[in-house]
Amino acid sequence: MSNEQVAHETQGVTSQLLATVDLGPEIEGMAGRRLRMRLVTFAPGGVFGPLHDHKGRPGTVYILQGTITDHRDGVATDFGPGVGWPEDRNTTHWLENRGTTPAVEISVDIVRQE
Repeated sequence: MSNEQVAHETQGVTSQLLATVDLGPEIEGMAGRRLRMRLVTFAPGGVFGPLHDHKGRPGTVYILQGTITDHRDGVATDFGPGVGWPEDRNTTHWLENRGTTPAVEISVDIVRQE
């Protein structure tokens, strides 16, 4: 297994729930799901892992500050402020902050209600 695929555990990452919307009353067929928005902060050296997929949990990410490295399919891609990426059913990845300053993202996804 290459370093890009090693199952790193989450460390140095905090998440703040900003808002949710119960999608059941809003969209037919979405009962039991909610739209969730979080502010996620990666300390320098922080990792969001392990390797995970987004089947049944699509979303998007937007970087506010710093640089987050997205590891998928053996490729590491750096994303800085003002850009982001989709997380669809074909996404399998893990994330890290290789920088020396905190990295902050807004993450919006659809999740099953707890």
